[in-house]
Amino acid sequence: MTSFQSTLGDEPGIAEELAENQQAISIAEFFEKNKHMLGFDSGARGLVTAVKEAVDNALDAAEEAGILPDIYVEIQEDGDYYRLIVEDNGPGLTKESLPKVFGKLLYGSRFHVREQNRGQQGIGISAAVLYSQLTSGKPAKITSRTQGESEAQYFELIVDTDDNEPEISVEETTTWDRPHGTRIELEMEANMRARQQLHDYIKHTAVVNPHARLELREPKAAFKFERATDQLPEETEEIRPHPHGVELGTVMKMLTATDSHSISGFLQEEFTRVGKKTADSVIDAFRDRHYGREMRWRSPATHEGIDLESVVTEATANKGADATAAFAGAIAESVDERDRIAHHELRADVEAAAEATEADHGTTFGETVRENAVEAVWLELIGAAGEDGEPAVGDDEASGETDESRLVSDLYDLVDEATSTRKDDEVVHAFAERLAARFEDEGSEDVRHRLTHRALSDHVDRAAELTEEYDDVAFGDTARENVVDAVWGVMATVPDDPPLVRELESDRDASSDLVDGMRETDIMAPPTRCLSPISADLIEAGLEKEFDADFYASSTRDAEVHGGDPFIVEAGIAYGGDLEAEGGVDVLRFANRVPLVYQRGACATTDVVRSIGWRNYGLDQPGGSGVPNGPAVIMVHVASTNVPFTSESKDAVANVPEIEDEIELAIREAARELKSYLNKRRSMQQRRKKQNVLGKILPEMATKVAEVTGREEPEIDDAIARIMNNVLVERQIEENGDGQAVSVVVENNSSTNESLEVTDIVSAEPRNLSDGATVVEMDGEWFVKWETEVPSGDEAALEYEVSAEAAFDLDVKGVESEKLTLTEATQ
Repeated sequence: MTSFQSTLGDEPGIAEELAENQQAISIAEFFEKNKHMLGFDSGARGLVTAVKEAVDNALDAAEEAGILPDIYVEIQEDGDYYRLIVEDNGPGLTKESLPKVFGKLLYGSRFHVREQNRGQQGIGISAAVLYSQLTSGKPAKITSRTQGESEAQYFELIVDTDDNEPEISVEETTTWDRPHGTRIELEMEANMRARQQLHDYIKHTAVVNPHARLELREPKAAFKFERATDQLPEETEEIRPHPHGVELGTVMKMLTATDSHSISGFLQEEFTRVGKKTADSVIDAFRDRHYGREMRWRSPATHEGIDLESVVTEATANKGADATAAFAGAIAESVDERDRIAHHELRADVEAAAEATEADHGTTFGETVRENAVEAVWLELIGAAGEDGEPAVGDDEASGETDESRLVSDLYDLVDEATSTRKDDEVVHAFAERLAARFEDEGSEDVRHRLTHRALSDHVDRAAELTEEYDDVAFGDTARENVVDAVWGVMATVPDDPPLVRELESDRDASSDLVDGMRETDIMAPPTRCLSPISADLIEAGLEKEFDADFYASSTRDAEVHGGDPFIVEAGIAYGGDLEAEGGVDVLRFANRVPLVYQRGACATTDVVRSIGWRNYGLDQPGGSGVPNGPAVIMVHVASTNVPFTSESKDAVANVPEIEDEIELAIREAARELKSYLNKRRSMQQRRKKQNVLGKILPEMATKVAEVTGREEPEIDDAIARIMNNVLVERQIEENGDGQAVSVVVENNSSTNESLEVTDIVSAEPRNLSDGATVVEMDGEWFVKWETEVPSGDEAALEYEVSAEAAFDLDVKGVESEKLTLTEATQ
């Protein structure tokens, strides 16, 4: 059966007919039909995504204006639809920008900015408006007031998907009780099946934004999360791109747009962390790729029988004996001082000798004389024959080296050192001969022996293949790479001037060489002023605010780089307390202070948590892999100028090795603190059991001893403290004429120094306090506070006096309860 495609060429005008059906579509129209890509794939998730986009915008706007965020979210049920209202106290939007912010996709201020932001593409809130109008047919209602304005602007609008432009149905001024801020009201077809995800999003947003106040009201619940700090996130600064992260097309575009004329200027002006020294290193790497390196052969000191002075003298004519001798001697001396020499280095030595001789003897050594000297010396160094086919001047059969063997012997040493000792000398020598022949072939076109790295690799491969073919000895990939590295390591970067920017911008190959040079050069990581991590202290504050646990730990890693964009990973762990003990731990994922609610199983954070052996840190992990069980919360925050999400909905972090490594290191840092806490807790539990046993046995023993000896029953509290190596704190009260003399004695029976804060709450005003003690009166009680450090095996005392019949209540901090013994004695 003939296919339709096979008949297209038989019908006249079919191409024109097909062409008429082709047309461009707007980005709004594309997402109108692909709303699932933005997280609006169901009524339940669509509502959560709309809340997320509105709250993210509100947080960003308030922080950029230096305002502590105060955000109100309300969801109302209205028949078959839900009404979403989000208000913030941000700076508000101007009359001109408001319609485009809410009614135009890909409209925003952050896409080209290299600094940490919650949003970048300018899609989120306008996509929520689009979803609202698609499902309810109603416009978004937006109120916004800027600081100092007497009235607010009110708009009702939709997104015109044909043109990706806002279509405004109502535009007017109105009164609003907020002095500044923005309010958006959306009506949409939705449901509350994702109620838990909604609550989690708001709660987790409060965790990583402890400076924000958040309130949520929905048909069946209401929550209010107060701020835990008045400290706003550090203000970020935009940075230029980093050389390690740009691609070829971007560099070519930058070359076209720059005002710089030289590559050095271009690198320093357009990229971050590039100064003059770094730019020179990049240009050297570019030279290696674009021009190649020149082989540096061993100098005359390693070759007997070479007389460079005679070679130069013979090549120099009509310059006088003294001047010629000085010129030749200077060249021979400078060359001889080098261990190895490349063609351009020889040229530099000849230029320096010529200028020195001209200054001393007044004889001009022109370009032709200099070129003749360079050529004669170079041919002698590499052992090339003269024009008549005879050996070049200085060859000496007595030296044991023929003309062609100088390169061979040089390469032999390099190859022999770079390859396995299992290869015998004959094989290595044969390989060196074949590689030297490749240089000779290259020399027929370029006597300077200038090669790119790729050309050198090709030469080594060819020599290896011939050795395998004729000598039946394998030269594997590792041996070949080692030889290439050895030879390339002695070759020299050439001093050729790089092309100008205008010459480079239209040369794809040269631009590619520049990009490769940038990536190879060791360049300092991008500055982190473009990032605003939460910080370890505020992570713990956020966890403490929302999770009632016994233990909290956090870590913030140093900045690293992925794709030229800096990023910082932070982690936090909460354990115990009221956290759910059954089932897997709660894994909280964040990117740029935004909770990631969906696609947990597709996120790099979850993958890393699963890969860690949590049994080593005291958590149960059935099977030794997967999310651990226990009463714990594990949170991870990735802050970056460009978080690599898996999709446009920004629900999961992609599996980028550099980011995964940092996530693991951050989690392990916090987990080590958890391990120490759990180990210490187990130790304290064992100590408590032992102490309880002693507490039961010793009184019985004391009673028996008293019965047998007929003496008073001994005091056992001191004995328990000493047996358990506890810190004993004993209040001793002695009656005196004016009242009571109080002494709080701290006896340290532990093996380490102990720092304690002792507070004695007294019902009467104390007097005559010992040095270092302070007293504060509050509601008819006096708090006697005393801080002391007691060395192991030593004791210290707090002393004061009170009137008779005072009541006391002792509180001691700084020592675990299991290591503390409190007693009271009256004399």
